[in-house]
Amino acid sequence: MAETAVCLGTFTAVKTLWEVRIHKINEELQKEKEFRQRLLLVWEERAALAKLKEKVINEGGRAILRIEEEEWKTLPSCLLKLIHLQEWQLHRTSLQKIPQFIGRFHSLVVLDLSRNSIESVPKEIGQLTSLQELLLSYNRIKSVPKEICNCISLERLELAVNRNICDLPPQLSDLKKLSHIDLCMNQFTTIPSALLNMPNLEWLDMGGNKLQELPDAIDRMENLHTLWLQRNEINSLPETIGNMKNLSTLVLSNNKLKDIPACMKDMTNLRFVNFRDNPLELEVTLPLCENPDEEEQQEMFGIDFMHMYIQESLKKTGTAFLLILISPQYSEEE
Repeated sequence: MAETAVCLGTFTAVKTLWEVRIHKINEELQKEKEFRQRLLLVWEERAALAKLKEKVINEGGRAILRIEEEEWKTLPSCLLKLIHLQEWQLHRTSLQKIPQFIGRFHSLVVLDLSRNSIESVPKEIGQLTSLQELLLSYNRIKSVPKEICNCISLERLELAVNRNICDLPPQLSDLKKLSHIDLCMNQFTTIPSALLNMPNLEWLDMGGNKLQELPDAIDRMENLHTLWLQRNEINSLPETIGNMKNLSTLVLSNNKLKDIPACMKDMTNLRFVNFRDNPLELEVTLPLCENPDEEEQQEMFGIDFMHMYIQESLKKTGTAFLLILISPQYSEEE
């Protein structure tokens, strides 16, 4: 029995010793694995940084990161080594996410990430107080964060062909320098109130949405000179549109308009208008031009068409009123 106990004790001691050794070996192997991983990460970051540095150019006195048609689904943190960048131009890179560290690029003036696969805009975007242009068209963005209103230098905002944006944060109207907005090919059913409260807005594209009518307060955009509303479902125009005295370009093709309001005849600054492909009630044909060159320049559904349509509409209305006045029923009542 004593010999058996001694043997068992020796076996236990040897087993424990081996377990300790194996544990130490495993720890050392794990540390070596982690070291190699860190080393690999450092190497990859250095390689990525070197690659990014190759994409930096100086143009017009600005440091610009320009990447075209190369796959960068994510942007590495080593990009912070290039904190001096003033422009990002990344197109067709399959970028899926704007990094949260974007807010640390305080010198950024232009952020152009068009034609990628971005699904959201981080709230850190609001830390870019020097940003003048934010170009995010042709992505998969569904909403715009309210923090964007902190980009106090923003002049140009493009969110075209994201297909899912249906509203804008009301705080956007705080951006007093914002003058150019492109929202075409999304899901807007009305012009957002933020835009109506933006008196310095000059250029707006809301074509290819689901607008059915324009708000009566549309004339509050008093400095607007270009308005694109093609390919919507607009069935009528408010009388207040006649108050938009600075409007020079108005595109209303491919809608459901049945009439052109007479108030538009007083829009003296209007230089280009398009009513093509609308179910207008009156059939109006422009007279032939004697000069072939003038005929080529004449827009079939443009300014001349609009004025002639309004003229014919007023004639029709006047004739209808006159018929009412001379009708027997009207005379008997008199």
